[in-house]
Amino acid sequence: MTSTLVPEGLTPFGGGEANAAWAEEVRRLAKQRDAVLLAHNYQVPEIQDIADHTGDSLALSRIAASSDASTIVFCGVHFMAETAKILAPEKTVLIPDARAGCSLADSITGAELRAWKAEHPGAVVVSYVNTTAEVKAETDICCTSSNAVDVVASIPADQEVLFLPDQFLGAHVKRVTGRDNIHIWAGECHVHAGINGAELAERAASNPDADLFIHPECGCATSALYLAGEGAVAPERVKILSTGDMVHEARDTKAKTVLVATEIGMIHQLRKAAPGIDFRAVNDRASCRYMKMITPAALLRCLRDGLDEVHVDLETASKARASVQRMIEIGQPGGGE
Repeated sequence: MTSTLVPEGLTPFGGGEANAAWAEEVRRLAKQRDAVLLAHNYQVPEIQDIADHTGDSLALSRIAASSDASTIVFCGVHFMAETAKILAPEKTVLIPDARAGCSLADSITGAELRAWKAEHPGAVVVSYVNTTAEVKAETDICCTSSNAVDVVASIPADQEVLFLPDQFLGAHVKRVTGRDNIHIWAGECHVHAGINGAELAERAASNPDADLFIHPECGCATSALYLAGEGAVAPERVKILSTGDMVHEARDTKAKTVLVATEIGMIHQLRKAAPGIDFRAVNDRASCRYMKMITPAALLRCLRDGLDEVHVDLETASKARASVQRMIEIGQPGGGE
């Protein structure tokens, strides 16, 4: 088979022969390049379905590090591909579109973190994995949304903590740990911040028997706990979960309907995990334009031309790797972001 079956730029959303030809050519090129294809849960369904592995960013990066493949094609946003390169420095890491950034990762720079650290000498810096390599290099311990509470709880109670960059995840950690000496950076994911409490309350009232799967980056996470506290929603139905943990919970829930507060790409993976459940987005407009930049055509171009390669300088990678390893030493990270 040759690449002429799927001309460059073709987006195989029409189904039928175009989809089949695109998928066959992607698999052929991946084998030729000795590449493993990784797709984040927020990718479009076509990308999720063609990938060798689909999941959250940290789980995928760990797969990248342990894979026998010499090339990693990371279908996600740029910081995710960077993390794969940090954990697998000897491998070639490609991202189908290097312009795929992240509003949360961009909410703090290495220089801003260094200035913040100078204001709080002796504080322990805890950074969410949704950060750039430069920020990870200035970090003491990384965390994921599923283990952020455990990471912060491992720090002596009398020691200050700088938590970044997500203010909603930080508020969740502060609420659970009860720490008064945790300082939280005012960053946010523009998609998750846009899923608000009013929308959640309206959806929950219309679906009183539904479980609520809430990502801790969401602006509605506090509202979900408030609804439970007020008795508007049964407390056992409110589940604050990372994307990886959402998949596990989907297989275990007894609910017939689940309201999902995170980026809408997650719905595809949840429906695959538990096809008998009615998964509904709390906000069906919660779509990340950066994630959706990884199109089928972009993936094909990446495999054909070897674009775009991700590089992290050795010193930055070494420092960043240390902060990730410290997180892993505290406990298995479970679900990532």
